[in-house]
This record gives sequence, structure tokens and C-alpha cells, in this order.
Amino acid sequence: MTSTTKLADQYRGEGCTISFELFPPKTDKGMQLMERNVERLTQFGPAFFTCTYGAGGSTQTKTLDVVQRVRQATDLPVASHLTCVGLTVDQLCDYLREAKQRGADYIVALRGDPPQGSTEFQAVAGGLRYANELVELIRSEFADEFGIAVAGYPEVHQEAIDAATDLTNLKRKVDAGADVVVTQLFYDNDDFYRFRDACDQAGIHVPIVPGILPVTNFRQAERIAGLCKARIPDQLAAAMNAVEDDAEQFEIGVEHARQQTIDLLENQVAGIHYYVLNKSDAAEKMLEGLSLGKV
Repeated sequence: MTSTTKLADQYRGEGCTISFELFPPKTDKGMQLMERNVERLTQFGPAFFTCTYGAGGSTQTKTLDVVQRVRQATDLPVASHLTCVGLTVDQLCDYLREAKQRGADYIVALRGDPPQGSTEFQAVAGGLRYANELVELIRSEFADEFGIAVAGYPEVHQEAIDAATDLTNLKRKVDAGADVVVTQLFYDNDDFYRFRDACDQAGIHVPIVPGILPVTNFRQAERIAGLCKARIPDQLAAAMNAVEDDAEQFEIGVEHARQQTIDLLENQVAGIHYYVLNKSDAAEKMLEGLSLGKV
């Protein structure tokens, strides 16, 4: 696939589109390691890569470095995350222009998290408050130059009053021009299926793409799941708590993610987005031998 493929088109046709999410490494050595892992991940035929950035936009420049390097190394489309945190509308437009120059094809449009120690998001003067406003900005100022993905929450966003309100907010983002919804990580597929059905009933008819993060270290998984209020099933928690060896925890967690993937494929998801934490070993073991990719 070439960089000209529209984001919505990635999820049309037979088969399951997969994509991988990266984050900007802090060191040159980390960047080199990430690039090697990207090379290994391409064996699974991803449609594109995405790259996030740190809290408050702290790694925006490095994010674009990753976008450019991955784009050059793979010739695959690459998406940059973009949040409303700490940026005026003019600064957001500046970032989008540079992202386009550096090779970004898609944008993952997010509101962003409140600052550490705060429970409430505060927009800067001249900035945006909601992700749907960011989608509207991209569509109004850049027309169809970028494909746009937005976030969905199978277990409800932690700031939402209830699931219905959360879906209403999601529909605003889709109605503003989002091409696809990529979900927050989850560990019980039933949570995703309920969410997908609810989206359909709410009139959200773009692809709903599940996001999967293999549990390779239980303490780390508990920390990450706690940040986004994702539930770790009792059976998985018990299995991982029963072993102390890191290698055994890795095997249990990766097998759980593999079974999640197989079940999602059987339930005909349009795509799966993998949070790989810049590593390829878990993904290689998880995806080995599975029939993935579009035909």
C-alpha cells in the first residue's frame, strides 16, 4: 500500500487491517532499536504505523522525527497523534503543516489528558477544549489532506458521566469528519463487542477498530490499565499472579492477546490496532501464523 491510500479505504474489502502504535524514544539508541523493531513488524503486513507523544506535547518534535523515519524506511502511511493540550489554534495548524511536510498521512485527533495532578482539562487561551473541535479544525483548514482517527472507550471514558454521554461525544467526533474510531486498550473482548453494538445503535457507522496491548509484565499492565480504567479479567490476573518469572508472565500475557486476536478475527473486525511499546517480540509471538492483512 502506498502513502496515498485514504484512511477510510484501509478498512474496506476482505481481511483484517492491522496497524502498530509507536512512541518517540528518548535516546538515539532507543531510536535505532525502534527502527529495527519497525522493520521486524513489517513482516505482518501492517497498513500503517502511528506515533504518539508525551504528556503536554513534550515530545512533539521527536514524534515528527519518528513519523519521518518510519515513512522513509517503510514507505507505509504514518499517523501522528495530536492533542489540544497547551496549543492554540494557530499552533495546532503549524504542527499540522509541519506534520504534512514530514510525511504524515493521518492524524489521531485527541483532546489529551489533564495535566498531572489535575482532574479537569483546561484549554489554553485561543485553544480548543474538545476532540471534535480538533477534527473540525483539521477538516476546515486541511480539507482531505489527512485521514483522521479518533479514540473510543469500550469501558467508558473515565471523565464521562455515563456510557450514553460518552457515545454522544464520540458521535460528535465522527460527525465532525473522523474516518475511523480506534479504541482504548481492553482485555475482555465482550467489552468491545458491546461497545461496537452500541456505536451502531447510536448511528456511528465508521469502522470501530479494537486496540490491543499484550500484557508482558503484570505490574506494568496494572499501571497502564489503571491510567485508562481498563479492567483486567480475574482469570488473567490470577494466572499472572501465580507466577513470578518474567518469561512466564510474558508467555501468559502474549497468549491472552493472541486469543483475543483470534476471537476478534472470527467476529469479523475490520482491523486491529496494536500498542506494541516500540517492541516486536510480543507481536511476533502473538501474530505468528495468523491470517492477517487485506486481500
